[in-house]
Amino acid sequence: MLSVLTSAGFAQESRQDASLSVIGTYQPTVTGNSAIQSATLGKGALVGYRFMLTPSNAIQGNYQYSQFDMKYAGNYGPARVHTFLQEFAVSYVHSFVFKNFNPFLQGGAGLLHFQSVNDTGTTNNGAKTSKAYGFLFGGGIAYELSPSWDLRVQYRAYLLKSFDFGLSQYSTNRYFIMQQPAIGFAYHF
Repeated sequence: MLSVLTSAGFAQESRQDASLSVIGTYQPTVTGNSAIQSATLGKGALVGYRFMLTPSNAIQGNYQYSQFDMKYAGNYGPARVHTFLQEFAVSYVHSFVFKNFNPFLQGGAGLLHFQSVNDTGTTNNGAKTSKAYGFLFGGGIAYELSPSWDLRVQYRAYLLKSFDFGLSQYSTNRYFIMQQPAIGFAYHF
C-alpha cells in the first residue's frame, strides 16, 4: 500500500514554481503639457511565484527591482533623475502545453514605486518618490529543461500614467506603455 501511495505522490504535477529573471525596461518618449519625458534603458531582476489553480491556469505574484535614468525637458530646462523601480504585482496566467514548450499569456495589475536617488545621475534634488498603478499584460514561453526546471522567456508591459517625481513643471499627464522583456529560470516544486 505504501509503495502505491508513494508512486501516486510522485506522479502529481507541480502546483507551484518560483522564478528568477534578468529584466530590461524600455520606456518611450512621452510628450504633453509642454514637457517631454524619456528614459534610458533600464536593467534589473524579476522574482516571481506562481501557484497553479489547474494545469493551465495560475495566479502569479511578482517583485521587480531595476534602475534607469528618467530624462525630462520643458520650459524650465532639462532634468535627469536616477531612478530605482520596485514593482509589486499580481496577475492571472494562462498556459498552453505543447510537449516541452509551454506558451503563456498573463494579465494583472501592479504598484510601481519610483524612487529618486540623490547622486551624480540626478540633476534636480527636489525630486520626490512617485508611485503609479498600472495594468500588466504580456506573454512568453517556458521551455521544460527537466521536470523541475524551465527556461522562461517573456515579454511584459505596463500601461500606466506618466510620473514626474513631484516636479509638476515636467508633468505630461499622458498614458504610456513601459515594455519589459525578461529571461530566466523557474523551479517547480
